[in-house]
Amino acid sequence: MENFIVSARKYRPATFATVVGQEAITNTLKNAVRNQQVAQAFLFTGPRGVGKTTCARILAKTINCQNITPEGEACNVCPSCLTFNTSSSFNIFELDAASNNSVDDIRNLVDQVRIIPQQGYKVYIIDEVHMLSQQAFNAFLKTLEEPPSYAKFILATTEKHKILPTILSRCQIFDFRRISVDDIAKHLQFVADSEKIQAEAEALHIIAQKADGALRDALSMFDQLVSYAGNHLTYKQVIENLNVLDYDYYFRITDHILNRDVSNALLIFNEIMDNGFEGQHFITGLGEHFRNLLVSKDSVTLKLLETSQSIKEQYAKQAVQCTVPFIFRSLEILNECDINYKTSNNKKLHVEIVLMQLCNILSSPNNPGNQQPAASSGPATQVPSANPAQSKPLSTTASDNPVTSQPVTNVPSANPAQGKPAAGNPGLQVEKEETVSSDIRKPAEEQLKENPPESASTVNQKTEVKESPAPAVKKSTSLTGLDLGGLMKGKKPTTEKTPEEEEDELPGELYGSEHVSISDLLRVWPVMIDSITAELPMLQHTLLLGAPELLEDNIVNIKIDNTLQAEEVFKYKRKITAYLRKALKNGTLSITTTLIEVTPETRRPYTDTEKFLFLAEKAPAVRKLKDQLGLDLEM
Repeated sequence: MENFIVSARKYRPATFATVVGQEAITNTLKNAVRNQQVAQAFLFTGPRGVGKTTCARILAKTINCQNITPEGEACNVCPSCLTFNTSSSFNIFELDAASNNSVDDIRNLVDQVRIIPQQGYKVYIIDEVHMLSQQAFNAFLKTLEEPPSYAKFILATTEKHKILPTILSRCQIFDFRRISVDDIAKHLQFVADSEKIQAEAEALHIIAQKADGALRDALSMFDQLVSYAGNHLTYKQVIENLNVLDYDYYFRITDHILNRDVSNALLIFNEIMDNGFEGQHFITGLGEHFRNLLVSKDSVTLKLLETSQSIKEQYAKQAVQCTVPFIFRSLEILNECDINYKTSNNKKLHVEIVLMQLCNILSSPNNPGNQQPAASSGPATQVPSANPAQSKPLSTTASDNPVTSQPVTNVPSANPAQGKPAAGNPGLQVEKEETVSSDIRKPAEEQLKENPPESASTVNQKTEVKESPAPAVKKSTSLTGLDLGGLMKGKKPTTEKTPEEEEDELPGELYGSEHVSISDLLRVWPVMIDSITAELPMLQHTLLLGAPELLEDNIVNIKIDNTLQAEEVFKYKRKITAYLRKALKNGTLSITTTLIEVTPETRRPYTDTEKFLFLAEKAPAVRKLKDQLGLDLEM
């Protein structure tokens, strides 16, 4: 049987020009050789399979070449190059630091360095140098810093952070980068042409993506697939052998998501699971698919799409159907699923719920990814104006009305038909039409002045709606404070209310609205202080500063000394107001505060420091005691 040589060895670069994807490093090394500025020590670092050892061997061969080309390359025909190619060179030494990592091994290396070669340079290539022990590094320092003129050291590692800084400072460091998908695919195409193998472009791109920037891994997979498929390598054979999901699955399932077709989306996922793929593998691939759709939306970022040309055209076609907010929301859902997948007990159900959420994105009217406006669920509202020709129907839905969740009825106009049930809801009756009609007949400028942005809600407030069988309508806050910018950044919509909004929800409608007398307020006030301060003792000092005042419109004024007391009152304003409304049977009571102007002579001590200074003025012995005990106060 003929001896088989793997592609990674057979097509290993022999010159700097044939190194794949490391042009910056190879150009630097060629210039150093051409200008005779080769350093005494190099450190090649980077991920596996990107050409570190290959470049080290090429550099060792080039500096020993007897006929270096003008481009800084080895001639490959001189005796030095020929002996190197046959692995019989006496000037090149390769060491594996993983198995030669002791101090004795480094001492033997130092002893060998002292022997002068017959010609050229002695080059020591130490692979996986981070495996050396700290004592071995220290024994190597002096030789690495000041080696003989004929000795060169090339260190290679995948973990630069494990090397001592003293070693790093004595080397020229070259960081090798991951090889791009396009560069790997081109090299695989070159190997396939050299081996007379027909390979589809999509198949080579899948191999390049699976290699994750390592050319050696890509060549190993290529050899494995050629053994499986023969001289004709197809895209389908590659995805079957490498356990990769077909692009077609992601395109189909995205089409079903855009069409809100939950059933077919779940059926495709079930087919994927039956083929032996893990759910997390599917979620990761679907997230990558949506990322590619986002990249395809802009011609500037199109270069980030590392696929074949035919796949790029499919992405561009599907990206037109997706909005950017929809893609952002989908990526957020998929990212959360990927994070929580391992902790889920029923992993298949976990992924199926995510697919349902993705299909529901475009169905939600409040979602920023919605492409179409929500269909009108209620009758159109006819808003008459001063000019009848300019009156247009205004379509509203239940979600658009912040006051009621029922469909908005027709606002009455100058039509003589009055007091009839509204269309679509026979239980609703409109009253006080004259008030609404007179307001509507005003010019538009006056209406804007009187009803700035809430004109629609004001009309609804002026229109009394009676519906005997329906329960009391609660104010909807589903659209209050909706921050689309926050949703785009991944923030959750908040349902917290401000103190003013909470105060509006006080049960004021349960009590009357008559004027409250000051005597009733003063009678209830001390009882309220005893009741509230049992739960909120911090308010006792503030509420006892003075008697409250009763202003017009049933406003209770509380006197305070400083802004800290104002913050306390504002913090518990709702609780105080609720107590007074209930005790006085009045739903219109409200709270306000007034800052008392005090002079330094009449100002009361509030903080601990002020209390101490006040007490020290009355009793100087207190200050003397503090000084004797060495106490300190935060002034």
